[in-house]
Amino acid sequence: MAELTSATQRLLAMQRKFPRSKGQELADLEQDSIGMNAMERCFVLPSLAKTAWAAGAIDKARNYAEDLLSGAETHREWNYGNAIHDGNMVLGLVALHGGNIAQASSLLIESGKTTGSPQLNSFGPNMTLANALLQKGEKDAVLKYFSLCRAFWKMGSAKLDEWSATVRGGGIPSFGGNLLY
Repeated sequence: MAELTSATQRLLAMQRKFPRSKGQELADLEQDSIGMNAMERCFVLPSLAKTAWAAGAIDKARNYAEDLLSGAETHREWNYGNAIHDGNMVLGLVALHGGNIAQASSLLIESGKTTGSPQLNSFGPNMTLANALLQKGEKDAVLKYFSLCRAFWKMGSAKLDEWSATVRGGGIPSFGGNLLY
């Protein structure tokens, strides 16, 4: 818990005090997105895709991630990097859920090819897919992903060094808040 930021700690404390299911969170996000124009929707799609995944709504997660990636080129504002990373990450989780480890590994690599974003550049990427692939023994893909993340997550180089050493040593890193972002 020491490696979590104070903001993350506050968020976790609030979630413990006022627990809500991921299904409830997804329903709220979906309701809030009704009537949004394409530009507004591109900003909420990363949350929709990740929350749908967390809620176990696999088909919705896939659809939101595909929408996210298909709209990324159209809306190349600052959210482009999030779209590339999160869209590929969620599709990778869906592929892994379906038993396609090779496709999940490939999509992890694609997610690491993002140009970055203010969020990714400072807080770093979500490591949910990397963590899941490590549990399947896919350390080469994860190490390549860490290498790609260095291009945009300059502030995370020490973490990436630590995580890479852990993976090379046969372990699975403690990703802390990077499983939440």
